[in-house]
Amino acid sequence: MKKLNKVYVEITSICNLACTFCPPPKRESMFVSPEEFADRLEQIKPHTNHIYLHVKGEPLLHPKIDLLLDIAAEKGIKVNMTTNGSLLAKSGHKLMNKPALRQINFSLHSFDGHHGTGAPGKAEYVQSVVDFAKEIAARSSVIVSFRLWNLARDQITNLEHQRNREVLSILESSFDITEPIEEHINRSSGFKLADRIYLNQDYEFIWPKLDEEADDGRGFCHALRNQAAILANGTVVPCCLDGDGVINLGNVKNQSFGSIIEGDRATRLYDGFSNRQVVEELCRKCDYRRRFNFDGARQTTFGPT
Repeated sequence: MKKLNKVYVEITSICNLACTFCPPPKRESMFVSPEEFADRLEQIKPHTNHIYLHVKGEPLLHPKIDLLLDIAAEKGIKVNMTTNGSLLAKSGHKLMNKPALRQINFSLHSFDGHHGTGAPGKAEYVQSVVDFAKEIAARSSVIVSFRLWNLARDQITNLEHQRNREVLSILESSFDITEPIEEHINRSSGFKLADRIYLNQDYEFIWPKLDEEADDGRGFCHALRNQAAILANGTVVPCCLDGDGVINLGNVKNQSFGSIIEGDRATRLYDGFSNRQVVEELCRKCDYRRRFNFDGARQTTFGPT
């Protein structure tokens, strides 16, 4: 039986923002019901005890997010969540006192990526996320990661880096950091702001698309070794970067998760990477995969995982 470090479980395909770096999914807008969520957790339990509420969509939009976290706790599943944090005033209380919740990743770069964002202003938005992070860290063992994944690759003329100064100033003030964070943070390890609260910076994220240029088809990825993902409609894909279900391995509504990740298409992809051959077209156009070297060395990690 194939074991995975984690499975991404998308609980909604809907997002309340329209960030320039995150193309909207070409799928039906929907929420996963508690019954569907429970069934999906039951299917993945033999393969992992760790899920991420993330692919596309904003998890705090789910009206029953608190119930979903309770279901995960009942099944002994630990949960990581990635959110833009803009809905904390409405739904943040639903995350408190939830034993299943292990880590929350806040994508602070979402503010600048969303054209048309009005009130609150950036400072108010960041401060609200910081205040919530402090509260939940004080009341539980939850890990918090602030993400600024908007750096340009040209570090000499990195305008995005300058844009982050306002956010970094708020973090410095909120956590009594006396020296500029830029002098200490790096992409490989991040920066510890407080006990169980971290900041991570990275290059702007690029979603793979079929209309991008393909590489030579050589390389490695941890897809179906460390992870897989279940989209809100039940489609299983090999990793969290296939937000449109291009590499459709099967659907948990009519086939078991275990049989899907051991199926013919999944096996071809897995064996291909074992031989450093990229068999799927979307994978040959994935910029993130190129972070792995050809001997399958570990991927770069940014703070807590």
